[in-house]
Amino acid sequence: MHSIKAHAKVNIFLKITGHKDGYHTLLSRFMRVEDLYDTITFEPCECDTFTIEGCDDITLESNTIYKAYKALNDYTGDLDILNFFYKHKVVVTKRIPSQAGLGGGSSDAAAFMRLVKEVCNLMISTEELAKLGSTIGADLPFFIYNYQSANVSGFGEIVEPFEEKLLSLELYTPDIGCDTAVVYKTFKEHLLNDISLCSFIGWEKLDSRTLLERIADPIVLNDLYGAALIVYPELKEVSKAGWFFSGSGSTFFRLN
Repeated sequence: MHSIKAHAKVNIFLKITGHKDGYHTLLSRFMRVEDLYDTITFEPCECDTFTIEGCDDITLESNTIYKAYKALNDYTGDLDILNFFYKHKVVVTKRIPSQAGLGGGSSDAAAFMRLVKEVCNLMISTEELAKLGSTIGADLPFFIYNYQSANVSGFGEIVEPFEEKLLSLELYTPDIGCDTAVVYKTFKEHLLNDISLCSFIGWEKLDSRTLLERIADPIVLNDLYGAALIVYPELKEVSKAGWFFSGSGSTFFRLN
């Protein structure tokens, strides 16, 4: 049996830098949440087809782990992967809430790819794996590099490690699921023309604690918060002073 942790992340800040080829470009600080993670396990099992347990509310075709399996298989053409998953099933122990801005689905897929590389002895570099991951989702490269903290830019494919101590964070996820695609679409329709690139010059050089203490305003720190509030006005009712907003939501976090 083989296991790996798939950690959640928060966005200390997230600024949209533009829109190109149908996608938004961004600059963000991703930070791992050390004590919140899903577990991906490969358990021995005679399987007729690729089998995932623990994600019952998601169809196989739309599951990020299945997409990662297909991408790895197509990229490597490696029969060892096929043979391995005839003899093992994938079991996901979910702890990261969905539609919460914590990257759970992306982290699961990235952890799956890292574990397949290890157990199947794939001849693929971390850089190649991250590039392949970026075809599945924008957050995957960060999780594939497995940095504790990093500045992420472009479409999510540029990941630069940032040396700092992990912050002790308290998380609060209201009973509101935020659809990432809808939040981004709303940002494009209502807020894209308001972006000012000069307003966050140098943020990527500041440590995360300084950013949270100095900027302090969750709307200023995260461009997607304003868009999420348009789509989900009930977020206003559950927001609290001193809490910040992660990704496209709906999770709030604060320094412990």
